[in-house]
Amino acid sequence: MLALTSLTISHFRSHKVARLSLDGRPVAIHGANGAGKTNILEAVSLFSPGRGMRRSSAAEMTRRPEALGWKLQGVLDVQGQCHEIETWSDGGGARQVRINDKTANQVALGQLSRVVWLVPSMDRLWIEGADGRRRFLDRMALSFDPGHAEASLLYEKAMRERNKLLKEQIRDDHWYVALERQMAEAGTRIHQGRLSALELVRQAQEQAQTAFPSADLELVQTEGAMPETENDLREALIESRFRDLAAGRTLVGPHRSDLYGVFAAKGVPAKDCSTGEQKALLVSLILSNARALAAQTGAPPIVLLDEVAAHLDAGRRAALYDEICALGTQAWMTGTGPELFAELETRAQFLDVTEHDGVSEVHAR
Repeated sequence: MLALTSLTISHFRSHKVARLSLDGRPVAIHGANGAGKTNILEAVSLFSPGRGMRRSSAAEMTRRPEALGWKLQGVLDVQGQCHEIETWSDGGGARQVRINDKTANQVALGQLSRVVWLVPSMDRLWIEGADGRRRFLDRMALSFDPGHAEASLLYEKAMRERNKLLKEQIRDDHWYVALERQMAEAGTRIHQGRLSALELVRQAQEQAQTAFPSADLELVQTEGAMPETENDLREALIESRFRDLAAGRTLVGPHRSDLYGVFAAKGVPAKDCSTGEQKALLVSLILSNARALAAQTGAPPIVLLDEVAAHLDAGRRAALYDEICALGTQAWMTGTGPELFAELETRAQFLDVTEHDGVSEVHAR
C-alpha cells in the first residue's frame, strides 16, 4: 500500500487551511468549477519530485494576496511504514522537503512516493507539439527511476550552454568537448530511461484485463536515428557541429525525440482517433503505468485524475472505478458533482469543496 493517511494544506492556492484524514481508499472530490478541487490534487502531486502536475513555480502556488509562502504536511503509508513528509516554500523561494524531520532532496522523496496523473491539459497530447509528449514520457520514466529528473536537468543545462556557443558562432573545439561529454552521458541515460519505461508499460498493457484500449507506443526521432550508446551520441554531436552552427542550436539528441502512439485494436494513429478514443488511450496508459509500478515496487502509486469522469459515459466510468479499486491505488479524482462518482458507492471517501470570498473549504461526507 502507498497512500496518504493525512494531509494538511496551508496557504496553498485557494486554500488557507485544510486538514484531511484519509484511510487509503480512493478519494472522490466534488464541487463547483473554481471551488479549489484541482488545487488539492496539485498539493498531492507535490509529494513526488518536480514542479507538480501544473508545472508551476513555487511562487505561483502561494495563496494570494497574502503571498506568505505555503506548506504541505502529510503522513505517507509506504507498505505499512509511516513517513512524515513536509514540503514548503517561504515567500516564493525554492521548494524544500523534509522527511521524518530530516532535510531531504526530491530524489529521496521520489524513492518513497510515486505519483502519476492525468489532467485536462493532457487531452490534446496526441495532436499538439512533441514537447508535451516528451514531458509525458519523461514523467512516466521518472515514476520508475527518480534519478531520471537529474539526468534531464544536467542535459538541459549543458545543451543551453552549447546552444549559446553555437549562436555566438564559436568554432574552437575546446569549448565544446566538456559540454558534449556531459550531454552524451546524460542524454544516453534519458534515452534508455524512456525506452525502459515504454517496455514496462507495454508489458503491463499485455497482462491487464481492462475495458480501456491498448496503445502501441514507439520512440521516434524528428530525423535520423537516436544514437544508442554514450560514445555514439558524443560522436554524433561532434559530427553535427557544422550543421548546428548554421542552425544556431543542437539538432541531435533526446530533445529531438517524439512519442508515437497507435490505437492498437484499430491500427489507427492516436492523433487521428476521436476525442473520446484519445482520452480512453490516456486513461489506459496511466493505469498501465500504475500497474507496472505496482509490479516493480510492490505497491501501486497514488493516481491523480482531474475531471476524468466528465469525459466518460456511465459504463466507462464504472469500469474505471472497478479497475482503480482492483489495483488497490489511492486515486484522487475530481468532478463537479457526487453523481459522477455514484458507481464507487462505499469504496471511496467523498470530499465536498466549496468556495466563499476567495477561500476554499473542504467538507468530508
